[in-house]
Amino acid sequence: MNSTHSLQLTVYASLLAALIAAGAYLAIPIGPVPIVLQNLFVMLAGLLLGPRWGLGAVAVYLLAGACGLPVFAGGTGGIGRLMGPTGGYLLGYMPAVYVMGWISQKGENRVVTDILAMICGSAIVYLLGVTGLVLLTGMTTGKAVSVGMLPFLPGDALKIAAAVPIVRAVRPVLRLTSGVRLPQPKEIGDTVPAK
Repeated sequence: MNSTHSLQLTVYASLLAALIAAGAYLAIPIGPVPIVLQNLFVMLAGLLLGPRWGLGAVAVYLLAGACGLPVFAGGTGGIGRLMGPTGGYLLGYMPAVYVMGWISQKGENRVVTDILAMICGSAIVYLLGVTGLVLLTGMTTGKAVSVGMLPFLPGDALKIAAAVPIVRAVRPVLRLTSGVRLPQPKEIGDTVPAK
């Protein structure tokens, strides 16, 4: 990987970190866990940047929030948010983005594997998030699932549906600007007319 390509990926990771932060501002408080748009951008980070660079984007976002920048839901920040009721969800973004990027790459960025990757990533976030709710609030597992997962499933289905066309539109642009040569039609199997 040359330095220009690394610089471009650093810029993309920084942009996704900023979009994750912006998605946190679009929060609808409905209980201990608000509805936010940030997990859509976490999905995009994993699918567009892959496991390593997607993980870097999420790490930058979480580090900025832990340092006190107001990048978490509702414009809040600080290490206390990572230790609070929504901390499990926030920390769950790290393994989730890595798994989404890995599955997407192994599946050669096909739509079906991208959808599977986002479902697996969402499951990881919910597993850690609901576990955090149980441990930090004393809720029963059933109650934590009913307030920390079930209300968000329809919205996550919509986010996954929205992420698919976004990834399909943006992925070729990232490949062009990162110096990766896209195959020409005759390399794909098209025949060249005889002269």
